[in-house]
Amino acid sequence: MMPSGKRVRSSSSSWLVMVIALLGVAFGQAPGPQALTVEVASSPAEYVSGGDARLLITVPEGVNLERVSVWAGTRNVTDDFVVRSGGAQLEGVVSGLPLGDTVITVLAGLHKEQLTLTNYPLTGPMFAGPKQEVFLCATDSHRNNAMLGEILDDDCSMERRVDFLYYSQENGFQPYDPAGPRPEDMATVTLADGSTVDFIVRWERGTINRFIYSIALLSPHSQTVEEPDLSGWNERLVYSFQGGVGVGHYQGSPSRSAMLIPELLGRGYAVAYSTGNKTGEHYDLILGGETALMVKDRFVTAYGIPDYTVGVGGSGGGIQQYVYSQNHPTLLDAAIPQYSYPDMVTQTIHVGDCELLERWFDAKVAEDPNSRWADWEQRTLIEGMAAWNDIPNPYAGGAPGLSECINGWRGLSPLALNPHFGTAPGVSGEQQVGTHWTHFEDAVNVYGRRPDGYARSTWDNVGVQYGLKALVDGDLSPEEFLDLNAFVGGWKDQADMVQEGCPFIEQLCEDPAQFDPWSSRNMTLSPDGRTPAPRTEADKGAIEAVMNSGLYYRGELNIPTIDWRNYRERELDMHNTVQSFATRARIRNAGAPEGNMVIWFTDIVPFEYRHDQTLLAFEVIDEWMANLRKYPGMSVVAARPARAVDSCFDAEGELIYAGADAWWGILDDRPAGPCTERFQVYSTSRMVAGGPITGDVYACALQSVDQAIEKGLYGDWQPSAAERARLMEIFPTGVCDYERPGVMF
Repeated sequence: MMPSGKRVRSSSSSWLVMVIALLGVAFGQAPGPQALTVEVASSPAEYVSGGDARLLITVPEGVNLERVSVWAGTRNVTDDFVVRSGGAQLEGVVSGLPLGDTVITVLAGLHKEQLTLTNYPLTGPMFAGPKQEVFLCATDSHRNNAMLGEILDDDCSMERRVDFLYYSQENGFQPYDPAGPRPEDMATVTLADGSTVDFIVRWERGTINRFIYSIALLSPHSQTVEEPDLSGWNERLVYSFQGGVGVGHYQGSPSRSAMLIPELLGRGYAVAYSTGNKTGEHYDLILGGETALMVKDRFVTAYGIPDYTVGVGGSGGGIQQYVYSQNHPTLLDAAIPQYSYPDMVTQTIHVGDCELLERWFDAKVAEDPNSRWADWEQRTLIEGMAAWNDIPNPYAGGAPGLSECINGWRGLSPLALNPHFGTAPGVSGEQQVGTHWTHFEDAVNVYGRRPDGYARSTWDNVGVQYGLKALVDGDLSPEEFLDLNAFVGGWKDQADMVQEGCPFIEQLCEDPAQFDPWSSRNMTLSPDGRTPAPRTEADKGAIEAVMNSGLYYRGELNIPTIDWRNYRERELDMHNTVQSFATRARIRNAGAPEGNMVIWFTDIVPFEYRHDQTLLAFEVIDEWMANLRKYPGMSVVAARPARAVDSCFDAEGELIYAGADAWWGILDDRPAGPCTERFQVYSTSRMVAGGPITGDVYACALQSVDQAIEKGLYGDWQPSAAERARLMEIFPTGVCDYERPGVMF
């Protein structure tokens, strides 16, 4: 909502009033709704950046606005404020704030209110901790994606730019010259008032918190850099979050498609973006949350206060919406996470199992080509995730047979765990060798550092009984169960890891001996083929650090959320469907209203066509937010419009079913709902091992083998004395007891 433009005059006696206020004279203040209030609209008061902040001042009833004065420290800034529509509020931008604290004082008749702003440099940090080193600036080609110029300093700063683009249906966004003739291929859009205007966009870019940011919005009537044209803005802000898996050390490659979204810009939305919110660059979501706060601060300060801010983005872009809505309640008012997970940090738990299990399967097939594990769909019994016999396998010369572990996740265990494997554009040989390229190093400000210099790791599989559910269900023999768990092993300590082989280092593929798609060179293997392979234990303190940090999604959700995904299990896509329900389970366990989250699935034609339900989600979110604005005291659940309900859609986007019972039978024992029956939901290796659907047990509480047998953990299998001894040999410290909480040590 923009102010009306009527300015407030400074009082001639304001200096005297200010002196009295600074001397601590107490003024009477009416309670409740009659109180004078001052708030920061652009950011939390304690996290202002860039030297300016947009403030809202609510004036008590009966106070003449001419008697209001505003001070930043000892500086009178009253002239920077105007009256908002409605007449009871003032709005203005206070600029020139020094680094550190500034006390804002508002005087209104006999009323006084103060607020302390804490300002940080635009290069950061605010709360994310020490800046990462090595940190490499964007290459020329990546800067060109945002049409940005030269690097100015060691923080990779670039000069802020504003340009104008027009949209062509044939050629997308093109440079627009306001002084030139109207391009013949310029598209038009229809605004909310029914008027038709040219599709011209104002595009601001620059650097904030060392990352490249972008702000875009319609600018149909005026194209001046100094004064934004807000006539086409629908007063809604979209924060565009982007996915991928990165381990930091790079400023980033901005994506045009994420910065400039024609379907949203043409509907009047403003779109904000930063490479600091692209998980393909880094996965330090403390730093990412800080960056998002700073970018939104820039938008609100420079352009105005949106009616609401809604997030959108897939995969890691969805994760960010869940995590940031939990960590920073003022950042987002609504969320549209697409094919998301609850968080990234707990995905490492089961993803780290994939290659350990695939190596066992492949060893069995190598011993006996007619092994049951040559039937790829059998692998789901242990891995939990989908596997199919008819999809070509690029690691087997295109022969049919593939799993999600391979198709979706191969290469990500070394990327997250191996300090030698990662890299970044423009890195020198010295920087490459001297940097630990792991997820844990990327977020070392959270995980902490070991005495030997490596970041602490959370990965742990001590006591994990792979394939336990398959054993209990009669789908895995005791012999296979024992062989699997003796063989599987774990991952070496970071200090003992070596560089990867083929296919990850392409130059090595000329040597057949270097073929190692499982990364077995970095596994803890059996020394003789009979001695059980050692398991991996997390570094002390790492699990507690991450579970108590903002990297872990605890399930706090207080905003309208539509969790949407295409159903891509038939394609073995990494964005598996169980993750929506893992998220909901965490919300339920946290005691948050699970009705704040709506789950939508849309079917696909595998490898051919995927209908995108995102614009429908925006329509429904807008209805949801309109209800909350109309009825301010209403809960998020009570404000849900009719279409904000669990649903599933066919491959053309047509509704199959909508209702509270759509997904029954996944998180409860009720009969399967209509959507549950239509869309099979798979699991993970840790769920098959007995773990919870929430997927957040890094290290399990242990029980002795004898206790597990006595409790009937193995179903109908009653281990013989020899089998019991083998279990104890494989699990010398005990097996997982998932009925107890996971351990933090």
